[in-house]
Amino acid sequence: MRSLLRWAGCALLMGCVALPLAAQTTMGGLVVPAPTAEHENFKVSVYIPVNVVERMYSDHAWLVSSWKTISSHVKVDKVYIETYRSRNIASAAAIDAVKKFFEDQGVEVAGGIAFSDKDNGQFQSFCYTNPADRAYVKRVSEFTARHFNHIILDDFFFNNTKTPSDIKAKGNESWSQFRLKLMDEVSRDLVVGPAKAMNPKVQIVIKFPNWYPDFAASGYDLKNEPHIFSGIYTGTETRDPVITDQNLQQYESYEIIRYFDNVAPRKNGGGWVDTFSIRYVDRYAEELWDTMLAKAKQINLFEYTALLEPAEPGDRGAWANLPTSFNYDKLYGKSMYRMGKFGFHVHYPTFAAVAGDALAEIDPLVGKLGTPVGIDLYRPYYSSGEKFLEQYLGMIGIPINMVPAFPQGAKTVILTKSAAADPDIVQEIKNNLMAGGDVVVTSGLVKALEPRGFGSICELHVADRQLRIDKYWSAFGAGNGAAMGSTPGKDEVMVPAVVYKTNDAWPVVRGTANGYGAPLLLMDHYGHGNLFVLTVPDNFNDLYDLPQPVLTSIKSYIMRDFAVTMDSPSQVSLFTYSNGTFVVESYRNKPVTVTLQVLGAGKKLENLMTGQSVMGEAALPGTLAQMPGAPPRTSFTVTVMPHSFVGFKAE
Repeated sequence: MRSLLRWAGCALLMGCVALPLAAQTTMGGLVVPAPTAEHENFKVSVYIPVNVVERMYSDHAWLVSSWKTISSHVKVDKVYIETYRSRNIASAAAIDAVKKFFEDQGVEVAGGIAFSDKDNGQFQSFCYTNPADRAYVKRVSEFTARHFNHIILDDFFFNNTKTPSDIKAKGNESWSQFRLKLMDEVSRDLVVGPAKAMNPKVQIVIKFPNWYPDFAASGYDLKNEPHIFSGIYTGTETRDPVITDQNLQQYESYEIIRYFDNVAPRKNGGGWVDTFSIRYVDRYAEELWDTMLAKAKQINLFEYTALLEPAEPGDRGAWANLPTSFNYDKLYGKSMYRMGKFGFHVHYPTFAAVAGDALAEIDPLVGKLGTPVGIDLYRPYYSSGEKFLEQYLGMIGIPINMVPAFPQGAKTVILTKSAAADPDIVQEIKNNLMAGGDVVVTSGLVKALEPRGFGSICELHVADRQLRIDKYWSAFGAGNGAAMGSTPGKDEVMVPAVVYKTNDAWPVVRGTANGYGAPLLLMDHYGHGNLFVLTVPDNFNDLYDLPQPVLTSIKSYIMRDFAVTMDSPSQVSLFTYSNGTFVVESYRNKPVTVTLQVLGAGKKLENLMTGQSVMGEAALPGTLAQMPGAPPRTSFTVTVMPHSFVGFKAE
């Protein structure tokens, strides 16, 4: 434990709201917060649930003291004051009083609604075929519109009931078809329409949650609802990728913002992060960083009382003493010990302090970044298949730009099994190849399209049998393969067997299962372009077990003309921008050395964090760009700390 000597004099502050020492000033012996700095490149908002609104109204002293704690750590530009959640409606008096308090602080106010019915540990929606529930929802909408000109819907605006009235109304439709139509109607007739009738100035924003592959099944209509509502908002709370039931990968906090920006250009209001379900405090900072690296206009911190909770370090021992992007010791060192029954005990920094520090760290970098760019990945509306695979591709270093329409004329497009939802996808693949583009398809998509004529492009077959591969090889053409490592024992990777025609298609990256070949990246030429087939393990996490040379070789083909490529292990992401800047972020627990290869000879690289130049050298042929005739690149070697990011500019 740290020496108690550094905390001499803390007893003088006992009983006061704990503030970091740097944020404290004294006025007549009273400790008050110093002003927090403005963020230059984004706004910060805080969501206040209805039960907290009621507490603020009944306990003004707590409202004042808690706001001092939060506002001393992070500059808050806006608060969302919730009027309803789980059959609890705030009183008009409470709403008006809380609104006035924050307006007096110079903070913008807006309303919030969580259209949940009950909370029994499993989220339950209203039954929108029940007249009483429909009237209740309409009443909440009207009530909230009387108090606010701007309202956000928390991500409970879906339908998951299967009551007798639902079953009767559904008829022969699928649940997805029924719920999509139902929630579009509810949006227009029970929420937006009544609210605007009550207050013609009201603007209602729908927050879409993080589970977009399953939206249609619960009535979230990503195609139509952005046009019904005034705007959208994005759930970027990925939390821990292991202990949570969704197993969301860290990269989604960036990727989903980009997807929703493409779904509703200029209507995506920002990202939304909470403090829940994390095993180490850096995970919260990462969610905030990745949201802002996507150039979100605003970050919403959910929720008010969670920001007051102690942010314990958690399971960060492996990197606790390293110079990481998030400096927990800096916050911990500003915290206080307090006198308890048995003497001094540690007082951890709050999540407000963590948020303030993390956002202050990323803000200057965000201002130097251009518009995010990446490899187009087409995901049609209402599609499913290879759920969240794009997150894993981002986690192995492929910058993903997910789009809801086929990107005609794209230099490279990635298609997962979800693209099978497009009835014209085979012809669209042909058109892009004929125009000289590269198309990367997954083994899951190939299998789905075999009955739909995919063989007219390349005669492939994805067999039902699985291969347990443990050794890896690379070669552009015929002959012996170059060894690229192994994953023996517990790290053997199970992949579907892809059957191809010799000399028609080429396994440029392959594995062997007890000596039997298993293509991992298959290449075929069609028209003026190249078709690549990426074999995907049934367990996407097995991608992380592939040796670094395998991942690097796969990326070298998919990104052969991309501005920057990265020789790195898994769980290191690359974020790229239109002005030649890019960011490397590692989610690994140990420092990692990566080789960055920038398109063009004689390039220079500047560290955007320090202003220092990074020395480069000509990239050796065959290290990243394996295809003959690949353009020259300049190579730079950098080290990235655990759970940290570094920004660069290529010139």
